[in-house]
Amino acid sequence: MTDPQTERPDQEQPTPVESHNEPETADNASLDTTEEKEVDDGRAWYVVHAYSGMETKVKKNLEHRIQSMGKEHLIFQVIVPTEEQIELKEGERRVVQRRVFPGYILVQMILNDDSWYVVRNTPGVTGFVGIGNRPTPLSAVEVERIMNRIEAAEPRVQVSFKVGERVRVTEGAFADFHGIVDEIDIERGKARVLISIFGRETPVEVDFLQLEKS
Repeated sequence: MTDPQTERPDQEQPTPVESHNEPETADNASLDTTEEKEVDDGRAWYVVHAYSGMETKVKKNLEHRIQSMGKEHLIFQVIVPTEEQIELKEGERRVVQRRVFPGYILVQMILNDDSWYVVRNTPGVTGFVGIGNRPTPLSAVEVERIMNRIEAAEPRVQVSFKVGERVRVTEGAFADFHGIVDEIDIERGKARVLISIFGRETPVEVDFLQLEKS
């Protein structure tokens, strides 16, 4: 599986007295076993590189190949990571869908020669992300961070500036003032901007949507 372009699971019922003292039911024991099998079947999330702008089409192509080739037992989910963002355009706020990782899709699969072949030969796919010639699975921490981001209840505010850049306040008490971004708080959607007021540099907290690059 070498690719030069690879990037990166009938017993008697107890009496009522015995049932009362049982710490775990037979059903629970069966559920635990099933969960263990799901965790230990070798499935993992992999990052697949695709042509930029074609992520959704590649996802559909891959899902079609999985079904037509009968590989549902090896390839389980295909995701184009997106998130909702709030942007300010022409004075209006609107929510838009943005790709979290342009040019990449996520595939949950059990990696073997068959599943690798199905994914790698899907039109629009250019390779796996990995070390050397071997696709590298995402860690549990990485998967959790990505899923939390794309499943967030609140849309993120699009930030078009960074610390040290000059910006203009577009609305509010300091409208039309210019300043330098001193700190960015992504979670709160606010930035601290150093604005000159009466000749003194004063830190002011401003909503992202009230700022634009100067």
